[in-house]
Amino acid sequence: MAEGFTRHPFDIAHGVRTSGLIAGRHLKSGHRNDRHATAYYGVAPSVFHRLIQRWKRSKPCAPISAFTFLDVGAGMGRAVLLACNMPFLEVRGVELHPMLTRIARHNLQLWRAAGRVCAPVGIDCCDAIEVRWPNTPTLLFLFNPFSAPVLRRLLRHVAAAFAGRPRELDLLYVNNEQEGELEAAQGFRRIFVGQIARSRADAIADHAILANQPDGEYASSNYEDCSIWRWTG
Repeated sequence: MAEGFTRHPFDIAHGVRTSGLIAGRHLKSGHRNDRHATAYYGVAPSVFHRLIQRWKRSKPCAPISAFTFLDVGAGMGRAVLLACNMPFLEVRGVELHPMLTRIARHNLQLWRAAGRVCAPVGIDCCDAIEVRWPNTPTLLFLFNPFSAPVLRRLLRHVAAAFAGRPRELDLLYVNNEQEGELEAAQGFRRIFVGQIARSRADAIADHAILANQPDGEYASSNYEDCSIWRWTG
């Protein structure tokens, strides 16, 4: 708090802990991929909901109730909380850092106690490359959690896991800094790229939160650069 930590209205409204920005250099877990971590920051709820709505209009291979939602780089779990309040078949998060995983799991306990869970949900503490891919249609969510080397390896794992299963994996990519890795990967087709606007409340909150960060190295805008990709095999 002394360094300017500011709670997002989402946390204040729901009694959870998903606020704050943690630079990648502070996310050391002892894992060899620590150096590829970008930062932790919770996705703006309005951006998440608007991106989900755009995805639903993209003619996925099945209704939302048939999809497993998988957040790789789940952090404190804000996207997981938002997703498990929707009628997905299952919601899972994957997070490398043990402390962030513990916070996310505690948030899930509070979410469940408040009656906000509509789907089976859990969070695994492991590397992105160790993801257990479901045998159901899958919606993969990335909020720019790591740099190109890890994303490249993750995409190779997707290609192996979904070989012979065209259209059964869609990818939502928020703050899509490594878009070039997807453009270069075989078997993926981009079905949307553009800016997803924050709501006015989220824009005000995110501007205030990032303005109060002591290092001042991250800036906030009124939108997120996003893309949606579909595995075509």
